[in-house]
Amino acid sequence: MNLSTYTLIQKIHNSDNYIIINPLTKQADIISSDEKEDIVHGRFTEELVHKGYVLDKDEEEKLYRQAYFEFIDMRDNSETQIFFVPWYACNFSCSYCYQSGYEYKSTKLTFEVIDAFFEYITTNIHSKKYITLFGGEPLLDSSHTKEMIEYFLNKATMLSLPVAIVTNGYTLSDYMDILNKGIIREIQVTLDGTAEVHNKRRFTKTKAPTFDAIVTGIDNALAKNIPINLRVVVDAENINDLPNLAQFAIDKGWTNNPLFKTQIGRNYELHYCQADNAKLYDRASLYTKIYELIIQHPHILQFHKPAYSISKFLFEQGNMPHPLFDSCPGCKTEWAFDYTGLIYPCTAMVGKTGEEVGSFYPYVSFNTALINQWEKRDITTISECSNCSLSLLCGGGCAAVAKNKTGDILSPDCRPVDTLLSMGISLYFEELPNNVDAKSI
Repeated sequence: MNLSTYTLIQKIHNSDNYIIINPLTKQADIISSDEKEDIVHGRFTEELVHKGYVLDKDEEEKLYRQAYFEFIDMRDNSETQIFFVPWYACNFSCSYCYQSGYEYKSTKLTFEVIDAFFEYITTNIHSKKYITLFGGEPLLDSSHTKEMIEYFLNKATMLSLPVAIVTNGYTLSDYMDILNKGIIREIQVTLDGTAEVHNKRRFTKTKAPTFDAIVTGIDNALAKNIPINLRVVVDAENINDLPNLAQFAIDKGWTNNPLFKTQIGRNYELHYCQADNAKLYDRASLYTKIYELIIQHPHILQFHKPAYSISKFLFEQGNMPHPLFDSCPGCKTEWAFDYTGLIYPCTAMVGKTGEEVGSFYPYVSFNTALINQWEKRDITTISECSNCSLSLLCGGGCAAVAKNKTGDILSPDCRPVDTLLSMGISLYFEELPNNVDAKSI
């Protein structure tokens, strides 16, 4: 018997210990350097065999097939997120907008298009679902946009469909009465730091500051029991302000509100180049920086607990998640629609000419061959993933990023999950004061 293909042994960041993990058998332990040496030299204990770190090849293949079928069943029964772009117009001129290179039709959203959208998703998407309004900026300040959003929310409410909204938050306060007409799942709002830092990055087209209006919108939404998902887009320009933003949120009382949650997004080059690529982090370097900031400023964890691959899950749940055979939801549990009547696989592709997979208005059409390609993309169809020990933690990454790099969605967007695990296990199991003696996960 040999170590399983999926057994990973990784030195824990800033530690003499190691993490041994196998996502296929759903086992994870912290081991000493001596135990690691025994394993490397083939001195396997009964415990290693019992936990599935050491597997017969036939048994491994059997477990892999079983886990894959379970994953497909779970995905088929999971909720579908349906994005709808009512317009690509925006009242902001952010310094890092990746959509700025796109050209869009000047036609306006109409009641007829909204009706066609709801007819399509009712007829063709039968799983449990919710809608996310996306942009551009969906909450623009005009009589037409407010009329369209109100009509859209009324239609969704009639069908008992929850709606999430991704907004810059600048006019959020002005939409409170309209939002009351919908079943609002959450509002995602972006703050890139405290006032001075944020206002240098996220400003209106007339260069007006936006921080205060956004903060007021968040306060008003929480006061009306509307969940807020606060997103911070980070790069080298604003990352050092993260401790200050965390303290601001703590002082506002947001972090104690169960309706408030956070996410950190990485500013990265997608379809169009950023003005200054030197300020961009890759995934590993970003989370190394976040690790360093948290060690220096532990209060950040009151604001945001980074996932570090599955480290946070292990810390909070005390067990392993299911193996990840696919991290791309495009054409499976995610679809994107826009006001021009086109259908796209996901939000990373929406609005990009040539990436549409069909239409819902003025007629319904499907690019079946392209949809099938998106549907079949997982680690079983990406050749580079076939013998990768990290594949069941990575899931093949993002198809849009992969296609942007290689021209082929059946190529991997590799994630540095080993490096992330190293830092995450260190942070949650060895650095946090209440867990310094943690041995077994």
